[in-house]
Amino acid sequence: MPEQQPSFKQSLGLLDATMIVAGSMIGSGIFIVSADITRNVGSAGWLILVWLITGFMTITAAVSYGELSGMFPKAGGQYVYLKEAYNPLAGFLYGWSFFAVIQTATIAAVGVAFSKFLAYLVPQVSEDLVAFSIGGLNISPAQLVSIALIVFLTFINTLGVKGGKLIQTTFTVTKLLSLFGLIIFGLIMMKGDVWDANWTDAWQIRNLSVNADGTATFTPLIGTAILGAIAAAMVGSIFSSDAWNNVTFIAGEIKNPKRNIGLALFFGTLIVTIIYVTTNVMYTAVLPLNEIASAEKDRVAVEASQVIFGNLGTVVIALMIMISTFGCNNGLILAGARVYYTMAKDGLFFKPASKLNKFAVPRWALWFQCLIACAWSISGKYGDLLDMISFVVVIFYVMTILGIFILRKRQPNAERPYKAFGYPVLPALYIIAGIAFCVLLIIYKPQFTWPGLIIALAGIPIYYIAVATRKKTAEG
Repeated sequence: MPEQQPSFKQSLGLLDATMIVAGSMIGSGIFIVSADITRNVGSAGWLILVWLITGFMTITAAVSYGELSGMFPKAGGQYVYLKEAYNPLAGFLYGWSFFAVIQTATIAAVGVAFSKFLAYLVPQVSEDLVAFSIGGLNISPAQLVSIALIVFLTFINTLGVKGGKLIQTTFTVTKLLSLFGLIIFGLIMMKGDVWDANWTDAWQIRNLSVNADGTATFTPLIGTAILGAIAAAMVGSIFSSDAWNNVTFIAGEIKNPKRNIGLALFFGTLIVTIIYVTTNVMYTAVLPLNEIASAEKDRVAVEASQVIFGNLGTVVIALMIMISTFGCNNGLILAGARVYYTMAKDGLFFKPASKLNKFAVPRWALWFQCLIACAWSISGKYGDLLDMISFVVVIFYVMTILGIFILRKRQPNAERPYKAFGYPVLPALYIIAGIAFCVLLIIYKPQFTWPGLIIALAGIPIYYIAVATRKKTAEG
């Protein structure tokens, strides 16, 4: 009698799933990217509006995914949705991009962000120091700490979903409360003169450049340059709002997935959008625009925290970001391996990734993901790649939401426990906004587009090699 293979255990409730959505979204972005957004749009009104547009797109996409998660409540999430709506190649190209860069480079970037802020408390782990060199490559203590964090969280997640669940819920609740606290204290410490200066002429979109003496030069933008500035600004806010779909990858481990995944997507993205918008309102209440734009290494939250808490502010924000990035990476690591597991089940990834260990988790897939993420940490190139991959991420989101229209036509009688909110208007608006974002990046910021597209398209020959290998194995 063949040995029975372990299967996923449904041990995550609605709160756990919501914390995975929110926890995977909130990493280090909200503490940093507002500096670049401000340089691109040059006004308080447009800084907030960029976050509102991103929030609307994110919530719209999330509630649209609720329909797909109800139709296909199994591990793999977006990979499965694209495969079902289009064909196996479309699903594979997403899975390949996800493995090669989207998830693994994000894990690396979040790990190094943890290290950077740990260096405020322990200067010996600074990214500016050199621990040792390999050939011409200098490895910093920050990169080593990042690798240690990734390995530790991977190990915890190989012992079963309960340990990962406990870390995720605990750290996400802590960082949500910490962010709410920062926002409240910031608004209490609001500076009237700063607020008035920032919100006077708040809707004039301008390019903001900071001079050597700290003063700002504002260059008004006109015509299509405005659209280019908005698209460039949204690269940061979209990156900071990404990874909300991670909960769909672990559908096989969520109780009543047909109901709870859709609700978790809505609640999680709504909570994070509210936090992101109010955090930026707080920034404009305590910091002049030129200080937001010129924050050292773009660490806007550090500048704001020093205004709010004085010299203690650096320590406060460092602890907050360490908590935030620790919980974020746990969610990314927990969820990501389930995509490779499902691809391996389809014969489109390394076969060992299709096996679950005695704790009912894909251990081999977790460790392989860990290996690639650590490689990105050592390379130091994850930041450049993540700027470039936002384009590809949005393309896949647009394709997935368009898949709702395709499946409604192709499978009109399929069970849909949860239907996309506002269909067809809201999903169509997301598709239009997503396409507009991608087209504007192609025109105005081509360096953000072609590298990510090349990585995605490199998956085409790999797919056909995988299919040929699978066929050969079946015949043999």
